Amino acid sequence: MSSTNETRTANGRRARTRSADVERELLASAEAVLAREGPGGLTVRAVATEADLAPMGVYNHLRAAVEPGDEPDMLDRLTNRQHRYREFALANPHLYAMMFENAVPHTRPSPAYSEHAAAAFTALVRTIELAAATRAITPPEPRAAAQQIWSAVHGAVTLELKGLVQVPEPEAAFRALVATLLRGLAAGPSAHKLSRSKHGRAATSSTSSR
Repeated sequence: MSSTNETRTANGRRARTRSADVERELLASAEAVLAREGPGGLTVRAVATEADLAPMGVYNHLRAAVEPGDEPDMLDRLTNRQHRYREFALANPHLYAMMFENAVPHTRPSPAYSEHAAAAFTALVRTIELAAATRAITPPEPRAAAQQIWSAVHGAVTLELKGLVQVPEPEAAFRALVATLLRGLAAGPSAHKLSRSKHGRAATSSTSSR
């Protein structure tokens, strides 16, 4: 999936916008929408239209971050997916806030938002199913496991974005969280691998140093 979005040039043709510029464009456009339409008009679609970006491209930024990787080891694939989610949020804090923290609560999510949230969640469920098929984990029910993982990861990321992490090394704390979540779903050799993985060691060394 491409990491760029399309914008219109002066002659009306579509040009490619670098991913690094999208966050800045969306923030400026959000300010314009807020000034013109008030908080109630501050939606992803309105801001994307103001920035002359395809609304789907805004959501695809998150989709690209959380799509399953191609790691042969399913535990690595599931672990790395959670770290990509965090990396996306830290690299795009304003975009992340627009997607998950509306300035004014709306009566219901937009159809586009619901569609992309469901697609991202379904991709996580599929990754869990694949991991279970290889006996890397033994979730009681894939959708329930996916909701638990997403809730914990999203909560940890939100706390970090708001500067509320209470330990000196947020990344080590996040790695420990992911390792703990997956260790709870693993059994036998997989659980042993997680306890000895670089993610688990990072958490242990961080804890023992305090």
